[in-house]
Amino acid sequence: MKKTLNLGAAPRALCGAVRADATDPKALFDQLNAAVKEMRENNDAALASKVDDVVLTEKVDRINAEISKIEAAMDDALAKIASASLGKAEGPKDAEYTDQFNAYFRRGVSSERLENVKAAATKVDGEGGYLAPIEWDRTVTGRLKQVSVIRQYASVISISGAGFSKVFSDRNVGSGWVGETAARPSTTTPALSSLQFAIGEIYANPAASQGLIDDAEFSVEQWLADEVETEFSRQEGIAFLSGDGTNKPHGLLTYVTGGANAARHPWGAITTTNSGAAAALTGDGLLSLIYALPEEYEANAKLFMNRTTAGAARKLKDGQGNYLWQQAFEAGQPATIAGVPIVHLPAMPAVGASAVAALYGDMAETYQVVDRIGIRVLRDPYTNKPFVHFYTTKRVGGGVKNPDAMKALVIAA
Repeated sequence: MKKTLNLGAAPRALCGAVRADATDPKALFDQLNAAVKEMRENNDAALASKVDDVVLTEKVDRINAEISKIEAAMDDALAKIASASLGKAEGPKDAEYTDQFNAYFRRGVSSERLENVKAAATKVDGEGGYLAPIEWDRTVTGRLKQVSVIRQYASVISISGAGFSKVFSDRNVGSGWVGETAARPSTTTPALSSLQFAIGEIYANPAASQGLIDDAEFSVEQWLADEVETEFSRQEGIAFLSGDGTNKPHGLLTYVTGGANAARHPWGAITTTNSGAAAALTGDGLLSLIYALPEEYEANAKLFMNRTTAGAARKLKDGQGNYLWQQAFEAGQPATIAGVPIVHLPAMPAVGASAVAALYGDMAETYQVVDRIGIRVLRDPYTNKPFVHFYTTKRVGGGVKNPDAMKALVIAA
């Protein structure tokens, strides 16, 4: 018999979804648990139905969408708490330089010391811009780590030169068993090759009116840090995942088999596992992906996917009817699939034919982010009067350093 629903009654989980204190992770976590429970109850009812119950299926999809919204709100609340704690760091390490830099912010007043730092920090002496105080630089970089998912989990190094290269062996080392007095013939010798991690320049160009800057209650430094964080994290999120390497990092997905950089690394491409269905996510496909990763990388391995894909994964069951998705037991901890932590990576492709819908592996071992030390700020009060622009730049690079530590799930039969 076909199941019926009272369409006038909103699902229990939807009634309060993201409407309680959206800045309280504990309240959001309670909503999340209630929503997951209700989604499973309705999904089980839909699966048990002998006919296709459109109304029940739509209800499951609505609750599933609300779960994603609650998760996003929780992530945002936790990120804001972490970001606020960064702002409570110790005072300036170099108060004199910080005062001079703030004077440059507000009034465009330079100093001999700022000029000396400018010449040392830029690619071309006198090209313009001043190196931000080190505590300001660290605060912005710390916030970027909270917002940019790949930066948060990848390896990050800071360099003072124009670029970075890493030497790799082809692992072609010969060996053999011999007797105590037997001759030792020559064995094969590994070849070495160098992989360049080119540095691109990322920029933001926020503007504020001179009147706003002159307001003693307005913190130009804090405002600019927030603007830079927002723009840099957005650009990094795109480039670290799909950048083409032209004036930007080489993106992680471009190293997957069939990608533009599949042959770039001496050790080969990031290999793929099929989902087992031409246009859908399957439990068997996810499990095959997880078991395709070599054991030495399992300790720090995570499953990376966007929220839409995560929504599809919540409905998957194993052969015994158990849900593969397990919600975390406390706020701030990730949900898991087959015991593997899930990380939401917004720019990942959604489930669709031939799409790379998920990545599984150790991101720190796989991807290298390269920061050129220092954020530069050029104050421009002339281009767009009466606004003052703060042209802010940071040189960043990135690329895969070990393709064996990551595997990709392709939606294919």
